[in-house]
Amino acid sequence: MSLWFYAYFNIGYLPIICASILVNYFVYRLMQRDGVTQGKRKALLILGLIFDIGLIFYFKYYDFFIDNINHAFSTDFVLRHITLPLGISFFTFQQISFIVDAYKGEAKGYSFLEYALFVSFFPQLVAGPIVLHKELVPQFRENSRHHINYDNLSKGIMMFARGLAKKVLIADTFGSAVDVAMQKAALFPMGDGALTRVEIIILMLSYTFQIYFDFSGYSDMATGLGSMFNLKIPMNFNSPYKALSVADFWKRWHMTLTRFLTTYIYIPLGGNRKGKARTYLNIMIVFLISGIWHGANWTFILWGVIHGLAQCFNKLTSGIYKKIYHGAESLSGILGKALCGLIKAVQWIVTFAFINVAWLLFRSDSVTMWLLILRRLKFDFTDVRTEILEGFRLPKFRYVLSILHLPENDNMVFWCGFILITLAALIICLCMPNNYERKYRTNVLSLVFTWVILTLCIVSLSSVSTFLYFNF
Repeated sequence: MSLWFYAYFNIGYLPIICASILVNYFVYRLMQRDGVTQGKRKALLILGLIFDIGLIFYFKYYDFFIDNINHAFSTDFVLRHITLPLGISFFTFQQISFIVDAYKGEAKGYSFLEYALFVSFFPQLVAGPIVLHKELVPQFRENSRHHINYDNLSKGIMMFARGLAKKVLIADTFGSAVDVAMQKAALFPMGDGALTRVEIIILMLSYTFQIYFDFSGYSDMATGLGSMFNLKIPMNFNSPYKALSVADFWKRWHMTLTRFLTTYIYIPLGGNRKGKARTYLNIMIVFLISGIWHGANWTFILWGVIHGLAQCFNKLTSGIYKKIYHGAESLSGILGKALCGLIKAVQWIVTFAFINVAWLLFRSDSVTMWLLILRRLKFDFTDVRTEILEGFRLPKFRYVLSILHLPENDNMVFWCGFILITLAALIICLCMPNNYERKYRTNVLSLVFTWVILTLCIVSLSSVSTFLYFNF
């Protein structure tokens, strides 16, 4: 019945999910055979991952990849205009988690029927939550869940109804304003007819609430339907707009995706166990993957990068915040409480404002549209003489801007160079050991890195000015 539910939308999608289930279960069964060595299990894991990632790449990112190749190298490879199968991101991630756990020996004795139902169970099939096998399959096996439980049934109906109300009554109301505003933004990016400052603020707030009540509503509906069948589906939202930081936001928003990225990507990369620089790199990789997972558009990729940078900044400054907050707490009476409340209020305002601007990027058709809308908010970065910023020009950066479909004018090149170089300098100063403290390891990575930076230095020698201390 879950497969019927899935095929009802478009029967052409049915062979895709069935093939995905069959291949992954076949890989799982091969892993479970007696006498299979660790090396063979690892090879099977790699094959399974290649299949799953290849499947999602072909259907979700193939045209995006080819389009960017054509743009970057002036080629004319034909786009296939592939229709994206419903829920492929969700059921693929569920199966990736399953075969990884199977490789670790944490998924044993599952029948094909149990596995197929775990992947295709209709309440969470289309838009999550991303459920783990150990959360659902053991529940399938409990006989007490095979009979109607009227407490669970009534609880499920109530939760489903509230979730549906979030979607239909609240999210769709905000959505109508968002659609009109985005149409106007696409038709009139600048000049007469362009969005006013108040309209842009309305657009941002409307989409912020639309996406919250839409996705939160769906998750409530999925949980409610699960309860009707006596099955517990994990929580996916925990009042994310109460967050006082971006890190707190991601502990509350789409919690099962955060859990997946943490368990199956961040921790295997080393998490925070290999020093600060590696920790920040791992965070950026995770959020880049999160952005890519959300869609085949540079807007999603940049959205992931922005959230990653915010997460790194949050981690970098958390110690300072704790000192300030503990200092405020140490004050006695009303003054201390008021100061603590003020700190939290400022944190919430900054976090919520950031989320709004980031959601606007998430919703925009292109990065260019997002930038044009923000420019209408009267953020003027043009009142600086270009000769001051000339030194921040990055070689071949116009090529990068062209790939991202961003304006390629001098102002954009200069400002991007200034921002990137300043951020790089800040990271080096604050996060990395100086050259006297660094441990120099004689390995391939050190060799390659050394020769790359040496070559770059030699190429750049012609533009290097005289050493300052030569004048002294």
